[in-house]
Amino acid sequence: ETSLMMSSLQGRTILLTGAGGFIGRRLKERLQKAGADVHCLIRAGTQAFSARDHLLSGEGAAAVSNLQKICEDTKPDIVIHLASLFLASHTPADIDSLIDSNIRLGTRLLEAMEKAGIRRIINTGTFWQHFENRPYDPVNLYAATKQAFEDILTYYVNSNAFQAITLQLYDTYGAGDTRPKVLALLNKIARENSHLGMSPGEQFLDLVHVDDVCAAFETAAVRMLKDQVQGHEVYAVSSSNPVQLREIVNIFNHAAGSKLDIGWGERPYRAREVMHPYNKGIPVPGWEPRISLHEGIRDFIHPNQEQSKT
Repeated sequence: ETSLMMSSLQGRTILLTGAGGFIGRRLKERLQKAGADVHCLIRAGTQAFSARDHLLSGEGAAAVSNLQKICEDTKPDIVIHLASLFLASHTPADIDSLIDSNIRLGTRLLEAMEKAGIRRIINTGTFWQHFENRPYDPVNLYAATKQAFEDILTYYVNSNAFQAITLQLYDTYGAGDTRPKVLALLNKIARENSHLGMSPGEQFLDLVHVDDVCAAFETAAVRMLKDQVQGHEVYAVSSSNPVQLREIVNIFNHAAGSKLDIGWGERPYRAREVMHPYNKGIPVPGWEPRISLHEGIRDFIHPNQEQSKT
């Protein structure tokens, strides 16, 4: 699989958004190891580290012109759009930021791509677009903005012959992940020997290791470069093995040699809690997760030991 990726991505140019995030950093490294020339779109105020970091600038038409010039200068074979703002719940003050990050930036990028003659894009969605296993029912405003952008992308596919793949991600994790997600919280209370109040813990989580997530993006890129994509394809990047939160804590305890002080039921479930993750999606053809939850959690707790490999 690795040699296939290297031969298929060797010398290809990829324009990546969201390279500063947890998944983006790992994906950039993997694409470079596969021989791709990776250019990154970075926001104003972010430090550029190389000539392959391109600064977003301007508003309105000027922002599109800026993106168009970047597309024309870099001539990417594929754009991978990973950048987004994730909020489990929002306040009125968050609305503009959600729309700017999850809808406006992507739409400007699509318009710039169209004007520069670049027509291959891999987009990132979320399983939270499917509350209670429905074809579309957003868990929160974040998920609604992700769906809104998918609908906009469909317009560019239908009207401008774009090739598009949307990868809908589930819960992601891996060594070095400092995002305030469940494993980071468990790690924190293990280190501090502190108490954590949680919900009753009966919800199932679909945890996918970041290396498997990156492999899904690579597989999608190879599919696209082989011209196998028909219109706008949507795939689920799922472990296909959801595990109850209480069992995740048990796995963590076993891997860490700890007995975490969890107060089950001390907090209510949040509004529109996902008790069972969406299970009707299909994986990218040729991809399957390789890293088990037990192996991934050991890697998360003991990151200096030999890294998991796909």
